[in-house]
Amino acid sequence: MAISTFSNSDLRLDHLGQARISKIAPRPTGIEDTGLSVAFLADLVAKHILDRGALSIAEMSELLALSGSIVEQVLNFMRSEARVEVKPRSGFKEALSYSLTELGRVSALDAMMRSGYIGPAPVPLRHYGQIVRAQTIHGRSVAKSAMRAAFSDVVIEPDLIDRLGPSLNSGRAIFLYGPAGTGKTYISQRLSRLFYDITIVPHSIVIDDVVVQLFDHRLHKVISYDSGDERVMLDRGHDPRFLVCERPVAITGGELTSEMLEIRHDPATRLYEAPLQLKANNGILVIDDMGRQRITPKELFNRWIVPLEEKRDYLDLGYGKHFSVPFDVVLVFSTNIHPLELADEAFLRRIGYKIEFKALSKELYAQIWNDVCNEFRIACETDVLNFVTQELHATHRVPLLPCHPRDLLGMAMDQAAYSDQPGQVTKKDIQWAWDNYFVSVDDYIDPADRRTSF
Repeated sequence: MAISTFSNSDLRLDHLGQARISKIAPRPTGIEDTGLSVAFLADLVAKHILDRGALSIAEMSELLALSGSIVEQVLNFMRSEARVEVKPRSGFKEALSYSLTELGRVSALDAMMRSGYIGPAPVPLRHYGQIVRAQTIHGRSVAKSAMRAAFSDVVIEPDLIDRLGPSLNSGRAIFLYGPAGTGKTYISQRLSRLFYDITIVPHSIVIDDVVVQLFDHRLHKVISYDSGDERVMLDRGHDPRFLVCERPVAITGGELTSEMLEIRHDPATRLYEAPLQLKANNGILVIDDMGRQRITPKELFNRWIVPLEEKRDYLDLGYGKHFSVPFDVVLVFSTNIHPLELADEAFLRRIGYKIEFKALSKELYAQIWNDVCNEFRIACETDVLNFVTQELHATHRVPLLPCHPRDLLGMAMDQAAYSDQPGQVTKKDIQWAWDNYFVSVDDYIDPADRRTSF
């Protein structure tokens, strides 16, 4: 799985944002507010102590992402069952710490055999569903002005922007297709600029005492708080089992397998991990390079039929336990293959928007060329650009694609530096780059036309 390189690095959690997330995910004040049983929490506490040796209430509170008062309630329950004991203080100011009794150690090992999860307290599935629906990515419309602002620094046909905008408002899947190098993946990533707000993501969720890890540091970008005052952070009010993040942008390509779309269980560690689409909830999920995956297009499309129509996904824990979760993503398919080669018209109707990415006009190509020249700090010679568009592209009948200026100029600079002329790009350098960039077809024989002699 690849992660979007774009990040709202200046996004901060201000007081208004704190109030909003505190409303949809208030801080639990008692065990009943967590949605978890005291027995489940006791097993989780026991595993933490088994892993660390001995822990104070403050340390357990941080590890479990629960208040000290809740941890104390759980410890009182464990003491009543003779599973923990208070360790003697070694110093007057040292906090009381708790360790496992022999009975507690046996129960902790038994809990570890049932589940290898050691981390913050999970969020019940029902609670998680409520949170996802409360912060749905389809909760607001995208206006033309917002689209134009998001792509103001991108060279792109205005008509293409005005086709992408309504597709985001539809709540349906989007199918981007066209030749390689037309900017489909890049534009897909930039769509995240239209959802410039915060979301909260739980460390994990629990289904029938089975913990499924959901937070992924590669995908979920935790944001900073608006104030450096520690008291603000401690009193922010929302359930600390949730992390405040940017909306996720997940991009997966040829590495996608059918297993990545289901809950994965590792028998060695006894851990369960959420599938890609569950991690991407409340965000954008891009299936890039469609048709090149190790799962066939037909299998992949069939996998998405129900989630696309019902906005719910159905998963299996592997022992016959089935459950449903919200399917709240902007789902984007991107491919270099014509859609009709991947799916029939009946299924494509269910996809919704099919948006074609085409070659550029000479004017837009020139704009990208000049932008790249300025970025590379090389002179934008008109005769060199005309040589590229009017001779090389025209003669070889190669479409003007957005990727060509950067690729050709980069290779030309490599050649110029090798020739002890850094910072200068001539027609000769561009011709050299062209000859090494494109594959020669002069001596190519199509495999279908080949005949083997014996």
